[in-house]
Amino acid sequence: KSDSDTYTCDIGDAQSRAKLVVQEIAVLFKQELQNEEAKEGKQVKLTCELSKPDTLVKWMKGDTVLYASEKYEFKQRGTVAELIIRDVKSIDS
Repeated sequence: KSDSDTYTCDIGDAQSRAKLVVQEIAVLFKQELQNEEAKEGKQVKLTCELSKPDTLVKWMKGDTVLYASEKYEFKQRGTVAELIIRDVKSIDS
């Protein structure tokens, strides 16, 4: 998308211009999140796979956006996004 712009070929006395519009491909889930069970005090990892690498991912619990902390760790490598929840408690369900 960032390559969209007007491009020019310049030969000194003349120029030719063209406009390039790049249409972004929709990002889809190649693998969706799966339900998990964990014992209190343990760690759980939620993983999903996207159709486009390095896509910005926002993790949420219900309607609350999660932020990196000692409790939550986010990892993303290429098309795989992971949420690690440490020291799970019943309120994390």
